[in-house]
Amino acid sequence: MAQNIAQRVRDIVEPFARQLGLELWDVIYKKEGSQWYLRIFIDKDGGVSVDDCVDMTRLITKPLDEADPIAQSYMLEVSSPGIERELKADSHFEKYVGSRVMLRTIRPVNGVRDFAGELAAYDSGVISLKTDSGELMQVQKKEASFVKLDDFDISELEANND
Repeated sequence: MAQNIAQRVRDIVEPFARQLGLELWDVIYKKEGSQWYLRIFIDKDGGVSVDDCVDMTRLITKPLDEADPIAQSYMLEVSSPGIERELKADSHFEKYVGSRVMLRTIRPVNGVRDFAGELAAYDSGVISLKTDSGELMQVQKKEASFVKLDDFDISELEANND
């Protein structure tokens, strides 16, 4: 149910994202506690600003209300996918080939589920990861619990605080 709603919402709001020069990164509809949340993640080159989120929210509120794809009440959140964004769509993987990622497998591989390294390639649902230990491993996308960008460098944060 939630996945069908997310796809319907994606179909409604994607043209508005394009109108604002934004990429619709992801749409998630899920229940947390007693509250339902509709989370719309947007992106653009150079990063997303608060104004981008506000503009997108203003532009999609009325069309979402008119289409009424969700029966119950929900909280609408529009935000950036963040620095450690999760890669889900084929286009996400293709865009970030050569980037550092964190990958968690559904089942352990040689007793390990968490891997980090460079996204070496992505082809037809197969993720090729050059691990920090230098190994090249291949994982079917459907066998990955998640793949996230690993762009966070603590040394950069510490240097900015000096």
